[in-house]
Amino acid sequence: MSNETKRDVFNDAAFNVETSAPDGSKFADELRQRYDAALPDDLPVIPEAVSEYIKNLHKFHRGLVDVFGMVRDLGITRTEPTGVLVWVAHNTDTFALVWVLGVWRVKETGEIVKVEAEK
Repeated sequence: MSNETKRDVFNDAAFNVETSAPDGSKFADELRQRYDAALPDDLPVIPEAVSEYIKNLHKFHRGLVDVFGMVRDLGITRTEPTGVLVWVAHNTDTFALVWVLGVWRVKETGEIVKVEAEK
């Protein structure tokens, strides 16, 4: 494994385009802009029910701490989670990543979902 990032590799490729073609500089700049706007390659994949749950949490201005608090409370009372919380309880890292990124892929449909920040 190297210490190179995908961005380093991309910049090397863009530099080669820049220097090898007459209009390469403009094309390389356009590629850099598209790369910056593109989604990550390895989006987390979650079930559709969890996707809907996250969208509703955002809609009603609930936080990540609310969800993990419920999961923690179920653990304290030794109650088996039901519904979506079963998945959340067993996939806390993925759930937190989805929450922070605000974008994910739905397992059943392959759809990419984004939660837009409020303006």
